[in-house]
Amino acid sequence: MHETIIKNSSHTPQVKICGLTRVDEAIQCAELGADAIGLVFFEKSPRNVTIEQAKEISLSLPENISTIGVFVNKPFGYIMERVEKCSLNAVQLHGMEGPDLVNQLIEKDLIVIKCLYLDSEPFLKDVSEYNATGYLVEGAKGILPGGNALSWDWARAKDFGKKHPFILAGGLILENVSRAIYKSLPDAVDISSGVESKPGKKDITKIKAFIEAVSKSSIKDKNNFRRIF
Repeated sequence: MHETIIKNSSHTPQVKICGLTRVDEAIQCAELGADAIGLVFFEKSPRNVTIEQAKEISLSLPENISTIGVFVNKPFGYIMERVEKCSLNAVQLHGMEGPDLVNQLIEKDLIVIKCLYLDSEPFLKDVSEYNATGYLVEGAKGILPGGNALSWDWARAKDFGKKHPFILAGGLILENVSRAIYKSLPDAVDISSGVESKPGKKDITKIKAFIEAVSKSSIKDKNNFRRIF
């Protein structure tokens, strides 16, 4: 049993651990204070999960942990099948999905996170086209959708965050997350490869240290972090 970390959610960003593939690791993430876990439904990803895997993970978690399905350019029916079969309460759209799909999912009372990018489409400036619950912001430098473990100038997202609830992702690790939070003031942070021993295998020691670092990142000029999950 790992010691549970109590985070002051009003003064620190929420934490999403993405790319879970194992039940035991997901449970430990919850015990350590993660607010959400991400389940990747993308065949090209080393963290891709089946419906059966995702369902087992989702049902093993307490109700206060958001279970987020991560999709890339999938239609409404494909997404909803996994939402229903895997008991997901949130959807993350990581491709070129349009506003209509966001609206359809919102109408199903789901948390909907739309990914926007600094250096690729859909750009941050396209935010007005969407009506998502929140936005995941990345630099989009890699080959695959997602952060690709590449860091970027997080300060470029700060102005966006003044108007929109957003999750910071891309290149985050224990050693830089406090600096990234200070520069961009995100409402949440998202990490995957930065807390792994190998793709798809989480390192619980790294997760514990990462969540502790976030919990200590209280920003004096932002005392009202918005809850996304």
